[in-house]
Amino acid sequence: MSRLDAKKTIMVTGGLGFIGSHFIELCLQKGHHIINYDKETYAANTSLKFSGNYSYVKADISEINDIPFCDIIVNFAAESHVDNSIDNSMNFIKSNIMGVYNILEILKNKKINSLMTAWEYQYPIFIQISTDEVFGDIEEGFFVEEDRHKPSNPYAATKSAAEQIVVSWGRTYQMPYLITRTTNNYGPRQHPEKLIPRAITEVISGGKIPVHGGGSYVRNWIHVLDNVSALYAIIDKGEIDSSYHISSDEEYSVKEIVEMICEEFKVKYKNMVDCSMDRSGADVRYALDCTKTQNLKWDQKIKLKDTLPEIISHYEAKMVNE
Repeated sequence: MSRLDAKKTIMVTGGLGFIGSHFIELCLQKGHHIINYDKETYAANTSLKFSGNYSYVKADISEINDIPFCDIIVNFAAESHVDNSIDNSMNFIKSNIMGVYNILEILKNKKINSLMTAWEYQYPIFIQISTDEVFGDIEEGFFVEEDRHKPSNPYAATKSAAEQIVVSWGRTYQMPYLITRTTNNYGPRQHPEKLIPRAITEVISGGKIPVHGGGSYVRNWIHVLDNVSALYAIIDKGEIDSSYHISSDEEYSVKEIVEMICEEFKVKYKNMVDCSMDRSGADVRYALDCTKTQNLKWDQKIKLKDTLPEIISHYEAKMVNE
């Protein structure tokens, strides 16, 4: 039987964020009980209203002292903007490393206490949401799950460190875990610091779109709904104590993405971009092999060009209401 055939209690961290909130909506639609922990950073969607068996705790996972009963923990909570990690890495260390460490230590101590008091305690499955950036860049081919990490920036380094903590705590304390790594997400509700919503909102407001490296950097792009459906499949059927990649068949350079958006607005690329900036330690290309995840009967459904008008409409409406 699949793990998620029966209704589960799922603790989600960072569930007011872009990907986490879409994952919560999917799980609630499936009838699961969600307990969402979020410290409400600048990127949180605090106006969201979830429908279903849902409860919420405002908290920083690096500072909590206990964890409620749950069958599964899905850790989305993280600082994620690379530029911010270059400017100030401490927030990334606290959230991305210490947050994971704190949760795992709470789980370990619960298990130790249960052994001392003869109360039976079963670990929840811990799901660590990671990134393709832990590998650094690759000019040709695709990274598979067991390839060596070589992070290029502080954000990627903290996510790599978190993975190592999960794997080592899993082995030492027999904690069941899954690690997922995904490529660049896009879709409604993404914070405008990210490329696609940044480009859309700058065009709407008449500003300039910052394009690093002349727009040559290549990324793989996946719609957030495809991402969370893959994540759900991995939690449901994935092999415990393993890692899985989530990606799509769509690769575009930054320049191609911005050109696509400019075309939708019928404006000229050269008039809308600022190519004067570059990012220290920028990776040329990210690419993941997601064969393992596809073997769980998951496939990408959404194409960027098909859904781009809908995403633009989302941000147009949002800016009108602000």
